[in-house]
Order: sequence, then structure tokens, then C-alpha cells
Amino acid sequence: MCQLTQQNKKVKTMNLQYITDAKGHKSAVQLPLKDWEQIQKDLSELERLRNKKLFMTELAEAVEDMKLIKEGKKQARNAEDFLNEL
Repeated sequence: MCQLTQQNKKVKTMNLQYITDAKGHKSAVQLPLKDWEQIQKDLSELERLRNKKLFMTELAEAVEDMKLIKEGKKQARNAEDFLNEL
């Protein structure tokens, strides 16, 4: 049995089964399909949140760059240079 703490602080117990070698060392794990599907869903949500965080960070940097350009503290690039960077 394995317990996972989820974001809402509920604890979910997973019915894990371990596969061991001849010496008793764990070499694999088996879990119910429903649990695997939930893990996949959670990983997708985590990736979405990471992408959102990256986007927000880059947007904040762009806003700061525009502020510096407007104040004359940074030089703007022309559109061609900008597009070539992409």
C-alpha cells in the first residue's frame, strides 16, 4: 500500500504490488489501471501549470523590457532581428 497526499490534503491509498527478483529486490511495480490513469491526468495538469508559469515569467520579462525601452534605458530591436531570434 502506498499513500499519496493530494493538493486538497486528502490521502489516497494506492494498492501497489511489487515485482521482485530472485533475491527479493524490487524491480517493478504494478498498480490498478484507475490509479495509473489518475497519475497520467495529474502529470498532464502539472505540465500545463509549468507551461503557464513559464509563459507568465516570460511575459513579465517582456513587460519589464518594454518599460526599460520606454524609459530609454534599453534599446529596442527592429522587427526583423526579433523574428530571426524566434
